[in-house]
Amino acid sequence: MKKFDKFPLKEPVSEFLKEINSPKDLKKLNLEQLNILADELREFLLYSVSQSGGHFGAGLGAIELTIALHSILNLPDDKIVWDTGHQAYPHKILTGRKDKMHLMRKLNGIAAFPSITESAYDAMSVGHSSTSISAALGMNEANLNKDNKKNVFAVIGDGAMTAGIAFEAMMHAGHLDNNLKIILNDNDMSISKNKGGLSDYLAKIWASKSYKKLKSSGKSVLSKLPYALHISRNLKDGIKSAIMPGNLFEDIGINYIGPIDGHDIELLQKTIKRMMEKDSPYLLHIITKKGAGFIPAEEERIKYHAISKIEHEKNSSKPKFQDIFGDWLCDKAETDKSLVGITPAMKEGSGMVNFEKEYPERFYDVAIAEQHSVTFAAGLSLEGLKPVVAIYSTFLQRGYDQFIHDVCLENIDVTFAIDRAGIVGEDGPTHTGSFDISFMRCIPNIVISCPSNEHELWHLLNICYEHKGPAAIRYPRGSGIGVQPIPNEVEGFEIGKAKKIKDGQSVCILNFGVLMDQIDQIAEKKDYTLYDMRFIKPIDQDALEHAMQHETIITLEDNTLLGGCGSAVGEKLHKQKFKGNLLSIGLKDEFPAHGSRNEILRQNGLDEESIQKTIDDFLRN
Repeated sequence: MKKFDKFPLKEPVSEFLKEINSPKDLKKLNLEQLNILADELREFLLYSVSQSGGHFGAGLGAIELTIALHSILNLPDDKIVWDTGHQAYPHKILTGRKDKMHLMRKLNGIAAFPSITESAYDAMSVGHSSTSISAALGMNEANLNKDNKKNVFAVIGDGAMTAGIAFEAMMHAGHLDNNLKIILNDNDMSISKNKGGLSDYLAKIWASKSYKKLKSSGKSVLSKLPYALHISRNLKDGIKSAIMPGNLFEDIGINYIGPIDGHDIELLQKTIKRMMEKDSPYLLHIITKKGAGFIPAEEERIKYHAISKIEHEKNSSKPKFQDIFGDWLCDKAETDKSLVGITPAMKEGSGMVNFEKEYPERFYDVAIAEQHSVTFAAGLSLEGLKPVVAIYSTFLQRGYDQFIHDVCLENIDVTFAIDRAGIVGEDGPTHTGSFDISFMRCIPNIVISCPSNEHELWHLLNICYEHKGPAAIRYPRGSGIGVQPIPNEVEGFEIGKAKKIKDGQSVCILNFGVLMDQIDQIAEKKDYTLYDMRFIKPIDQDALEHAMQHETIITLEDNTLLGGCGSAVGEKLHKQKFKGNLLSIGLKDEFPAHGSRNEILRQNGLDEESIQKTIDDFLRN
């Protein structure tokens, strides 16, 4: 494997990659050429991601696996279901999208994740983790029912394997006993260092004397491992027992092979071919290195999980919302010994790094287990602790039943810090945070707040944390407008109370959340009344009564309009028989595209110019 220590400044010259337009082209290359191709692919991936930004540490580690699968399988008739999609960039490059990689994550460019609408080679649209085995099992069972002789492979990382849905799927696969094939790409990482019992279990395999002996003895010994498929069951079990500290996968009905070197193309090809000959479910455990071949990424795997476009990297003086949350969490933990922080594998993204360092005994990373994180928080609260669950809006969707049944139903005291609410930009529709208001607002007992800036976030976190019951604070990705919090300022902050920004004539704007900077200049210029509503549930009744004294009420939000803040206001106004006009402005009833936050806001008519035009057109009519 060729090693690189910096990003290429211009597109690398290649001997073989330039001729690859589909997986069929790989079948023309011999092993030596495939190994050269791996180096070329790795260098091109470094170049293309430096142009577009995106995930690439996992992809660097999956290059040899990608080449092996593409050179053996008959794609797209055979299927590869890439879990989450972080490791699928090399797959995109080898399936006719090499010339579009510089447009990844850009408006009208290719997606950051596999997408069935983008390519026939993408078997499943993904973005959330741990779904690959379920999807692949369904595809495989459908093919068997139709008597189609196709191969279906699920490629899942050890981080994604920590989620319950992965084990639900494997247990079903063991029951069906069909020919599903799973590849566990074990690099000892998800985004952060993996946590939990499965991580410990896999670490024991890595550390076992038998595996170390296999690893040190080289290909001559390691390459013999797949042929264990040909020997008797008893002897095979004996070999596995010598290699593994337990037979977790075997015990749920999945035949286990490995661990083997995930950077050895020849060994991967031989093993994949052997797996394809078998009619039973098999899991191949491969050992790879996240960031393989790029020295900085090998040394700092968390930092290089994903990067921004290189030439656009800037040091912003404005703190990110996630960092304001992290500072607040540490500040509150200093005075409240009952506070505990929970994250489902998003420590860095949620701003909890310092909290873990300062309060390790009060920090819980539960791995990729959003459902568990919510119910775990309920249990902590029932025994007297004060849990704060830091979770992305798009991932709270995965814990929705637990949110309703285990927290809100019993009015349990859990605080939800909901990051990446509203438009997330380049990650696109799989990570959009545009539904949380709608799916939370209909649940009894929940308090929902929406800060308009960093200062408001600090204090709404305080007031929601002190509330005795479930409460949620939603805030966006990235930086705000640069307003610094004043931690000791508490006047005017109470549950369900809005803040009047200015009095005006005829039109009253009720702003919910971070679009305040889009509307305040309009309100000033047009002499409109303006409220920063702060709370979605409960809504300030006094503010509504004042708003009803105007001819027109306008609501503004960065959530889908269906079931959102505008709907909430409309319900209240209907009950009070408001005779004036109501205009609700928010996100369209569609999944947002991928692109910059400003581009997506503009597409939805939520930039300042578009908002002004929408209001003017409405008032004229």
